[in-house]
Amino acid sequence: MAWLHKNDYYTLTPKQAIRVLTKNEVPKDKKIVWITFDDGYANNYTVALPILKKYKLKATVNMITSSINTNGMLTTDQIKKMQKTKLISFESHTVRHVDLRTLTPEQQDNEAVDSKRTLQKDFGINSRSYCYPAGRYNDYSKVAAKNAGYKVALTTQPGWAKASDGLYDLKRVRIPAHMTLASFIESVAYK
Repeated sequence: MAWLHKNDYYTLTPKQAIRVLTKNEVPKDKKIVWITFDDGYANNYTVALPILKKYKLKATVNMITSSINTNGMLTTDQIKKMQKTKLISFESHTVRHVDLRTLTPEQQDNEAVDSKRTLQKDFGINSRSYCYPAGRYNDYSKVAAKNAGYKVALTTQPGWAKASDGLYDLKRVRIPAHMTLASFIESVAYK
């Protein structure tokens, strides 16, 4: 995060990322990155948030809605405090974090719609981005995401997100905890 800050990267909100992907509206003269965290672990509040505040970087937490207020996960109070910082956005990561490929179309619809509904009802969030659990999805998952009103969906396929890959097949660059700074720079730096 220090490197991103030092090198003047502009961190996107989900709304901005969607504009970049759908309308190619890139902030003028900016190197951009969309920082995402999956699942909604409590350490997003205790560890990540202080670092993001220090460097004034924005990030998105893809939240499993059924895990809110469970052991090791974000609480309602923490989510609301994170929202107030204006640095953290929350988007949908389904209700139960199950392998979507094993579900019927109706069950997939429920995962997409019910998680969106919970974020709206409990936190006033109009989730526009959907993150497939562990990147596991099938063709119907994309239909369910679109029908639920999401504008984009994220996978765990490695690579940079590009509209040409499909708005419901967006790739991401995974940053594991043990990654060296040199590897991080190679993964995210503009060529």
